[in-house]
Amino acid sequence: MNKKFTKEVALIAVPVALQSMLQSSFSMIDQIMVGQLGEQSIAAVEIAGKPGFIYAFVIGAIGAIAGIMISQYIGKGDKLAEEKSICLNFLVMLITGMLFSGVALGCSNSFVKLFTSDEFVVITGGSYLRIIAWTFIPLGISNIFGVALRCRGKSTLPLYVSFASAVVNTGLNYLLIFGNCQMPRLGVKGAAYASVISQMIGAIVILILFFKEYGRINISVRLDRSGYIQYLCMLAPVVINEFMWSVGQSINTFVYGHMGTEELAGMSLTGSVQGLTIGALSGLSQAAGIMIGKRLGEGEYDLAYKESKKLCIYGFLGTIVFSILIIVLRYPYVNIYNVSDEVHIIGANILIAFAILMPVKVQNMILGGGIIRSGGRTKYIMIIDMLGTWLVGVPLALYTGLVLKLSIVWVYFILSQEEVVRFIISIFMFRSKKWMNTLD
Repeated sequence: MNKKFTKEVALIAVPVALQSMLQSSFSMIDQIMVGQLGEQSIAAVEIAGKPGFIYAFVIGAIGAIAGIMISQYIGKGDKLAEEKSICLNFLVMLITGMLFSGVALGCSNSFVKLFTSDEFVVITGGSYLRIIAWTFIPLGISNIFGVALRCRGKSTLPLYVSFASAVVNTGLNYLLIFGNCQMPRLGVKGAAYASVISQMIGAIVILILFFKEYGRINISVRLDRSGYIQYLCMLAPVVINEFMWSVGQSINTFVYGHMGTEELAGMSLTGSVQGLTIGALSGLSQAAGIMIGKRLGEGEYDLAYKESKKLCIYGFLGTIVFSILIIVLRYPYVNIYNVSDEVHIIGANILIAFAILMPVKVQNMILGGGIIRSGGRTKYIMIIDMLGTWLVGVPLALYTGLVLKLSIVWVYFILSQEEVVRFIISIFMFRSKKWMNTLD
């Protein structure tokens, strides 16, 4: 394979992957710390984290649009349009963050009650959600301005910020969850406070680095009528898609929660491993969005198609390695947690199911999250994901979990066939080349 291409991929993908893995690994440490408080605390954090989970995907969608616009305008050499796209996406992020924060602060206990009748989980989860809501806007700031830095070839800067923020978060967790070093013992609340402080520090540092790289920028969101229409046509499908997909995932959590606290805790144990391994390959999706976007901006359609196929091959090879590691290390991992043997077994079996499904999940991430989106035709991804989530995944989760009352491992495996449906449709879409498009 072309060494120049591989190097270009690595310069974008490796820092992004490391950043995502760092976040997931420290999240795993957080989860292990909370896990020492028992399975009810694990379940409470899992449920209360769902608004943040939905928000992260919505903000990720806005960041993806920002990446498409910035990378294509860099390819065209249009600096003014590049800066306007940053400002416009920042404004949309700010409004979204305020909306999510307000809802989370006002409806915390009511939200948790939707998922469980366990009173301890409701009270603990509600208090966690009211605190964690203050991370939403700082997280959005880090996302938007981090994307801008990556598009400028500064992928290592967000990586360094994430590392520093994660170290602060882990240290504060150690102090505030357990009350070490004369600090108050706050339990689950301590984990939430640690997240707020570390996210705020990360947002401040990323802003400093952004302005150091860009200098003084033109602060404007003014576009002509066709510009706003083009932006909305890109933004609306991807935001609706990510919102509805993450809501669908929350419905899956609703099913797990009504199957029992142990089942929900067992599923929660696997979240960090899934995030760590998918995160390790997420850099390929980011690289696809930026590199293929630049190729399309330069009008090099044949090269864009050829390089897209190479990125998919890289992703497949990576998933084989990680799937084997997950299967081999599943029991040493779940045994770290202070939970019952049944929860250990549930977590280990779910990890086997995830390892089997991982190659398809990663291909969907690279194709849908990077390649097909790079042309700005985001409605295609919305259609693909809506079909998978709402016609396959959610109905199967409700039927197998609440009607057939299958074990949680089979419920997870069966509902995850939505990934197979997405992959088949994505392949046809990719081969049609209809996603190839250049922004005006």
